[in-house]
Amino acid sequence: MAAVTDAVVPRAPSLLAKTGTAIRRNPTIFFGGTILLILIILAAIAPWITGDPLKLTPSQRLRPPSERWWFGTDQYGRDVFARTIHGARVSLVVGLSVAAFASVIGLTLGLLCGYFRKVDAIVMRVMDGIMSIPSILLAIALITLTRPGLGIVLVAIVIPKVPRVVRLTRSVVLSIR
Repeated sequence: MAAVTDAVVPRAPSLLAKTGTAIRRNPTIFFGGTILLILIILAAIAPWITGDPLKLTPSQRLRPPSERWWFGTDQYGRDVFARTIHGARVSLVVGLSVAAFASVIGLTLGLLCGYFRKVDAIVMRVMDGIMSIPSILLAIALITLTRPGLGIVLVAIVIPKVPRVVRLTRSVVLSIR
């Protein structure tokens, strides 16, 4: 009869351990993540650390960087640091929103295409049509036909991103099915 042994099964590494290993192996991830984290923090606290980014100070035109003007001033006397940080807020909102909307729409359509063949034929022809239109042309057309705003910018960026997510999701579903 075989003896019973107390074998210890090693635990799978946690998500935090995997992340730490990836950062150690690739320092670009560390530096890029650090810059992104600093940008997110600065964008979050921008109203408290900077003044009005649109405030005109004609007497302070084209000043070099200093203690008062960290990035200097532009030709109208506006604080370039304040404008940069407030601009980062808009860029982060647009970037995260585009990623979220394109993912949700693309995953939903991709799953439908993967499971239902009739839907697949129609949706994939629409995706082919969208992919045939240059992104910049689509953006210019949408903004020309509507009034400019953050919403239409999101739509103009999301529309060209969706077909890629749809195709990827559909291919994974078809390979599993």
